[in-house]
Amino acid sequence: MSRRYIIPDRAEIEESLRLAEEYGCAFEYNDFFIPEVLGDRRKQEEIIEFYARYRSDFSQDTMHGAFLDVTIHSSDPLIRDASILRLRQSMEIASRMGLRGVVFHTGRLGGFRAENYLKLWHETNLRYFLELAEAYPRQQIYMENMFDEAPDVMADLAEAMKGAENFGICLDYAHASLTDCQQREWVKELAPYIKHMHINDNNLKNDLHQTVGQGKIDWKEYSRLMEEYSIGASVLVEVSGCEGQQKSLEYMEQHKIYPFHQLR
Repeated sequence: MSRRYIIPDRAEIEESLRLAEEYGCAFEYNDFFIPEVLGDRRKQEEIIEFYARYRSDFSQDTMHGAFLDVTIHSSDPLIRDASILRLRQSMEIASRMGLRGVVFHTGRLGGFRAENYLKLWHETNLRYFLELAEAYPRQQIYMENMFDEAPDVMADLAEAMKGAENFGICLDYAHASLTDCQQREWVKELAPYIKHMHINDNNLKNDLHQTVGQGKIDWKEYSRLMEEYSIGASVLVEVSGCEGQQKSLEYMEQHKIYPFHQLR
């Protein structure tokens, strides 16, 4: 299993391929979560065919699934059914490509902790993601924190889902850095369930997706936490554009930032 991931840029595919080869990275595709693509099988096939010209094996790659306006726990049946359709379409694309995994968001209203709302979120997500994990056993399913203010709600779901071996948490460390909850608490509480991660930098106020080392995130602490809690997850350097990815990868290798903590 590859531990390092970058987002391929179709406009600079040769450079994306070069970076992937140089730094031992697989791809996480950001081409398929757009509603216009999810609703158009022809567009999906065009994108898949494009990448197939350059790769014969997608089995180490991942993709970001649908997340825009996706709320499977909605009490509105129209919104709920549309959300479920988008997640199912994402999994179908991953299955056709033979991808390793798909990343979804929690879809929660960040900071809204009404008991009935959290109960509905938990029960609906548990039921649906158990079904999804069973329907697509060859793909890993990762749930990512977005506007979530603390890790407890995700941890409770992951614990309830632990019987599904192809379900886990995608910890977005940059998103976690924007909350009042310390990164240590995020890592500590989610450690048993973290299978994939997203990293990039920011100013600790806004989700800027800066190159790693450009912002204010303490990357030495990040690497210490990875070691302390024995995190063995794969990591996407979630920075757009080959130039930013190159700078991030160089910085991580130079400073031995996880998963560059070991010599290549």
